[in-house]
Formats: sequence, structure tokens, C-alpha cells
Amino acid sequence: MTSPSAVLVDLGPLQQLRAGRLPRRLTQLGLGLVVYGLSLALIIRGALGSAPWDVLHQGVAGRTPLSLGTVIVVVSVLVLLAWVPLRQRPGLGTVANALLVGVATDVFLALLGPLDGLLPRVLALLGGVLLNGLATAAYLGAQFGPGPRDGLMTGLARRTGRSVRSVRTALEVTVVLLGWLLGGTLGLGTVLYALAIGPLTQAALPWFTVRLDPSARGTGG
Repeated sequence: MTSPSAVLVDLGPLQQLRAGRLPRRLTQLGLGLVVYGLSLALIIRGALGSAPWDVLHQGVAGRTPLSLGTVIVVVSVLVLLAWVPLRQRPGLGTVANALLVGVATDVFLALLGPLDGLLPRVLALLGGVLLNGLATAAYLGAQFGPGPRDGLMTGLARRTGRSVRSVRTALEVTVVLLGWLLGGTLGLGTVLYALAIGPLTQAALPWFTVRLDPSARGTGG
């Protein structure tokens, strides 16, 4: 099987539209982002520890009149602004991610409601982490660019010369500590997410990565 890294390409917005297979890719992008919101809602309803960035989102939401989903959108936009000095180039999927994930999270939080009992909460956490890995692979595999937080990570790694792994660790430790200080939920789920999401996404990418017109690969304009 071809490695996903060999077929994920870095394209500008116009090249993304010209790269072909738009109905499949747009559908996959939209569904991936909606499922991503569902996965976050499940993890939060599990109440056993949120994903690293959601510890921050919860902390901010608890200190403001904003809903969790609105905070996710606001933080996404602020992170995108941080792309400017890093000379990162947002894609169509980047913008869609910034706007849709928060909305989907709020909708599913309203539909799910709080969970009672340890077993339902554990199942919600495990299901949420699994769905998050699949959803991440789906929206990345649609070839419309990374999400705001992933782009910040890769941009900082390129600018500082440090590894993506070390930059991601530093970012997530920072947002977790800040979110915890603000009252966000830190726990077993936070650790599970941090350990599992990379391998899950990597394993799922070959299923979801859409192969584009060979002429589009490797182009950066």
C-alpha cells in the first residue's frame, strides 16, 4: 500500500479546486468535519478528560458567556491569524475546519446531553477518540489543507527548525496547562487522546486519502 505521505499534497486554494474529484472530496471534507464535532462532543460528555485543545476551550467557555462551540470557532480564527507571520497558506479545508467544527460540536452537545454512569462515559470517551482519528484522516485525506491548529504546528516547526513532534508536545502542554488553570477538564481522556490520536489518524489515512490528478501533485501555487 502506498504511504499516505506520498499522496497528500500541498496545494493552494485554486489548485485544490482544479485537482479533480470535487464531489467526493467536498463530501468527505464536510462529513469529516461534522464527525469531528461529534467526536469532541462524545469526549466532552464522557467527562473523563478532554482533548488537549478542548481543555483550553472548556476553560475559556467556563469564564465567558460563550458556548463551547463558539469558543472553538474564536480560537480557530485567532490561531489562523498566527499563521500570517509564519507564512502559512490556508486551504479551503482550513477555513471550513475553523467555522464548522465548533458549530457541529455545539449541535451534538445539545443532542447528546450529560451522561450518567461510568460505563456510558467510558464508551463515549473511547468512541469519541476513535471517531476523532477517523474524522481527522477524512478531512486531511480530502486534500483541502490542514486544520488551523495542525497548520500552526507545522508552521512553527518549519520556522524554528524543531521537529513536528516536539512542537506539537510544547503546544499541547501549553494549552492544557492554560485550560486547566481556567477550569477545563483534564484527566484520563486527555492522556488517551494524546497517545492514540496520532496512530489512529496514521492508520486511517490510507482509507481516506483521495488520489488527485498527477499533474496537481507537488505544485504549490
